[in-house]
Amino acid sequence: MLRCAVLDDYQGVARELADWDRLSDRVDVTYLNRYIDTRDTHDELVALLGECEIVVVMRERTPFPAELIARLPKLRLLVTSGMRNASIDLDAAAAHGVTVCGTASNPEPPVELTWALILGLARGVLTEGGNLRDGGPWQSTLGADLHGRRLGLLGLGKIGARVARVGAAFGMDVTAWSRNLTAERAAEAGATLAASKEELLDTSDFVSVHLVLGDRTRGLLGADELRRMRRTAYLVNTSRAAIVDQEALLRALREGWIAGAGSDVFDTEPLPADHPLRTAPNFLGLPHLGYVTRRNYEGFFQGAVEDIEAYLAGSPVRTLG
Repeated sequence: MLRCAVLDDYQGVARELADWDRLSDRVDVTYLNRYIDTRDTHDELVALLGECEIVVVMRERTPFPAELIARLPKLRLLVTSGMRNASIDLDAAAAHGVTVCGTASNPEPPVELTWALILGLARGVLTEGGNLRDGGPWQSTLGADLHGRRLGLLGLGKIGARVARVGAAFGMDVTAWSRNLTAERAAEAGATLAASKEELLDTSDFVSVHLVLGDRTRGLLGADELRRMRRTAYLVNTSRAAIVDQEALLRALREGWIAGAGSDVFDTEPLPADHPLRTAPNFLGLPHLGYVTRRNYEGFFQGAVEDIEAYLAGSPVRTLG
């Protein structure tokens, strides 16, 4: 029997959302639903995974750098949800004979969560909902309109394009920018190409980030960029935290450079209990729920079972690297 560990099953649903029994005669599967902190040492994780030939990871919750892979000599198959995982060292995996496979992933859930954050910010849902629960004032905020306002999208890929169409349905003026975006591609999504990142920031009432994290996008929005935004504007990030300078964001909220911000992504996850963003003014934060839906999880875990079966049959599918 091979041993398999499913990591970071926070909600404890991996077992029920896929037919793992298909593997029961060949693979012994263990489900781990607690977060294992690997920021300082990999010792605990190595102790848990040392006898495993197969490991299933959820997105980028637990990084697999070269150092960790080298300490898992029995590891032969690493399955990640989705077809991209920047926290896995694919070169190191290949060097140690580890096959890395991905699964299908749906773009709609993060689109829906993006709009949950935009609407929550615009209508003061956090404040008003808290007041209602705690016996506070009845109607204490003045909502921001969407209709007739400008939505600026940084990135117009699978997710950004869908966000653009919803914005148009709300009657918003949708503009978009990324380094390689063309006017034609923007028009296909119902958006107008902004002349520059700066022009988009200067003129938008809501700015939403939908870029892939890389060398060119890391720190793309720093203090200078956030200061360009209108004091009545809102920033939403459901992509990757490092695209927005987190210290600059915190300062922008504390000093009122912008009206508020919503984020589903953070520089450290899970977010430490004493992290200053937890208590930042006009900040609506969620614990990286963009992809956390039943349909997406069914695709992730059912795909993981398929990946393991294909690997055992000698014909890996959806390989990465």
